[in-house]
Amino acid sequence: MNITSSEDADAARRRKRLTAIVKRSLRDLRSQLALLNHRVGARLDLNDVDLDCLDLIARHGPLSPSAIARQAGLHPATMTGILDRLERGGWVARERDPSDRRAVVVRALHGRNAELMRLYAGMNASMDQICASYEERELELLAGFLRRTAEAGRRATDELAGD
Repeated sequence: MNITSSEDADAARRRKRLTAIVKRSLRDLRSQLALLNHRVGARLDLNDVDLDCLDLIARHGPLSPSAIARQAGLHPATMTGILDRLERGGWVARERDPSDRRAVVVRALHGRNAELMRLYAGMNASMDQICASYEERELELLAGFLRRTAEAGRRATDELAGD
């Protein structure tokens, strides 16, 4: 065995170990963010799926109820109850779609944003501190990795939805 093949084998083992660490860390992150969202939702009297739908509406809205259901992976009939709760809580409003007066769109209301932001303030401050410790090129690398990871998740979800 020459030195090059031994070094290649060592490099392959290190890469495999690091890849496993990245995957495990992403699973840990998913669990921690799910717990954080669950706690935030409990403080706001929203369940996890309500909070997920509110986030979709706030980021991508206004959206039709069927578009929200599709993006959240929910049955359209389920959206009625979710939107009722969000509307009662002052989080969203259902309005006529200006391009098709027969259709309805849902838009986020901003009256309670301060309450929501206060609950996420600790995590947001921690993220700012973490990001401050990286160089711009490192942040670009991390942002690219996270975008590609999110896209891989979307593709995997779409594949399962097609089953």
